[in-house]
Amino acid sequence: MTALSSPALPMLLEEVEVASVRRLSPSFVRVELGSPALAEFGVDQPLFDQRIKLIFPPAGGALESFEGADEGWMQAWYARPAEERGHMRTYTVREVRGEGPDTRIVVDMVLHEADGHAGPGSSWAASAAVGDRIALMCPRRGMPFGGIEFVPGSASRVVIVGDETAVPAACATLALLPNDARGAAFLEVPLSADVQTVQHPEGVTVTWLPRDGADLGSLLGPAVLEHLGAPVTVEEVADDEVDPDLWETPMYSSSGEIEAPLEATTDGVYAWIAGESKVVTTLRRALVNELGMDRRQVSFMGYWRRGVAMKS
Repeated sequence: MTALSSPALPMLLEEVEVASVRRLSPSFVRVELGSPALAEFGVDQPLFDQRIKLIFPPAGGALESFEGADEGWMQAWYARPAEERGHMRTYTVREVRGEGPDTRIVVDMVLHEADGHAGPGSSWAASAAVGDRIALMCPRRGMPFGGIEFVPGSASRVVIVGDETAVPAACATLALLPNDARGAAFLEVPLSADVQTVQHPEGVTVTWLPRDGADLGSLLGPAVLEHLGAPVTVEEVADDEVDPDLWETPMYSSSGEIEAPLEATTDGVYAWIAGESKVVTTLRRALVNELGMDRRQVSFMGYWRRGVAMKS
């Protein structure tokens, strides 16, 4: 297999091959990706919700070469028509298997076939087979990369919330929590058959919320608000109030930088909330405005926006 990236890049930009594919449920596919170049993969802390980028070839086309790519490769790549360059999408490292040149990165991918929101990533995952090749951008050991937003600090209790697009990140985070962690996770999925067995500390309860035909977010919001003591009935935000790029963490806001994170959260709670932007925005308003949580106690992340094609 040919390495795509220059060693000078601060991240790995590599061609990877599908080593295995497993259909976990009607809405999830697990893909294991490998390349000898992944021997250089790594971060200096637990992976938690570590984001990576996958680059899919254009429909009916071949994966292009990034050999000799420099710091300006992404700008040049985006300047080209999508039908020539393909599509880039963001995913989470679900698990890392093996070591050295046998390192494999496991990615759980959501299939949006049932809800009609299938994009390039979902379409690729639906037909992925062993031997298929895509490009992967991920952390290179010893180099800064970012992409980990789970930052509970000294919080004594965590609340992890997500729809199906956030389930892989939530499950990866749950599996890496310390054994004495306490808190709760609420995970909304399209179907009862999508409920998974997930590793988590005994002190963290995991509640699966299958919609089975109910509206997106209709189960997630009330369950989370009841758990946190906020009014269960909260008015849904209007479409024009939704920021499709919503991204707020203890140290960053898509609307502008915010102050350094709290040394200790006000009441010991840290909440990590990710999923469809309108659902996340509604929860943000309830937690910050109604419950009075400090913004620095929460990571709010709009992973996707219904009806809006995401750039990457």
